[in-house]
Amino acid sequence: MGAVLGPWAAVVISVAATLVIVAALYALARRLLRGHPTLRDALLHTHRPAQAVAVAIAVRATVPPAVGAWQRSWQRPIASVAIACLVVALVWLVGNVLLRIEDIALHRFRVDEADNLTARRVRTQISIVRRITVAVVAVVGGGAVLTTIPQARAAGASVLASAGLVGLVAALAAQSTLGNVFAGLHLAFGNSLRLDDVVVVEGEWGRIEEITLGYVVVKIWDQRRLILPSSYFTTTPFQNWTRSSADIIGTVELDVDWTVPVSQMRETGQRVVNGSDLWDRRAYGLQVTDATGGLVRARVLVSAADSSALWNLRCLVREQLIDWLQREYPHALPRRRAELNATRTAAAMHGH
Repeated sequence: MGAVLGPWAAVVISVAATLVIVAALYALARRLLRGHPTLRDALLHTHRPAQAVAVAIAVRATVPPAVGAWQRSWQRPIASVAIACLVVALVWLVGNVLLRIEDIALHRFRVDEADNLTARRVRTQISIVRRITVAVVAVVGGGAVLTTIPQARAAGASVLASAGLVGLVAALAAQSTLGNVFAGLHLAFGNSLRLDDVVVVEGEWGRIEEITLGYVVVKIWDQRRLILPSSYFTTTPFQNWTRSSADIIGTVELDVDWTVPVSQMRETGQRVVNGSDLWDRRAYGLQVTDATGGLVRARVLVSAADSSALWNLRCLVREQLIDWLQREYPHALPRRRAELNATRTAAAMHGH
């Protein structure tokens, strides 16, 4: 009995000593990284996977001798299980490290700042890379575990050989899905669309809320969500108002009477934009763009730092100019004219 329990006691002692060493190393690392909260937080998230790897290594190194001292026939199966556990622990650690690196990158690039063009591009790319990372690590980890078991390795090879034709048929059937996957990669790294971009699609104005490998979610201004396949943005024209920068120019059009004083109207519009924080002082102008029929069309050109500010500025200019016309020049409001010739009217009445 002592010959059996002795080696197993060595296994327990080895595991306990390994856990103590890992805990000591992490305590030292936390102390050294006290001034770096981001790295310290990332280190804490890798604590459990690192413990699992260390324990798996300790078990792999001590269990086979212990089993060998007890019964030789059990040595190979237990060694295979120990290696499989080590591979799983390594996959867990690698996946956790990669995800923490992505989290650090996401933390560095914030989208709640005024100039967030680079941040939106990087966050879009990281969100796609994160999904690919999880899939790749899971597939590689599962394959690595199977390679540690000879029986499973042979079964896996036969399954792969017999599934070749099925995989080809599935690939042909999933062309649209694969097209969306490649379209999602193109959007992430092609710089044509980013998270928080302001777009106009299907006649709707909104912001890009989420980009995946299969679809894109557009948050409409009234809180609705428009979900479109990723391939839509690579095959259909759409408006991106923030691709190069967030600043934008818009217009306000008013139909007024021919008697409107254009110069005074232009000065009034200038006073309105000068008194508003929404105007970024890049562009302003008022021009008569049409003068046919019974109305004159005045177009006001204004600029703002982003699309939301532009919308509010356009509404402000429109409201203030209407109020000014009502108060100062009510005769310049839109109206219909009818001119009667008195001579022809009298002749017509005598004729009857």
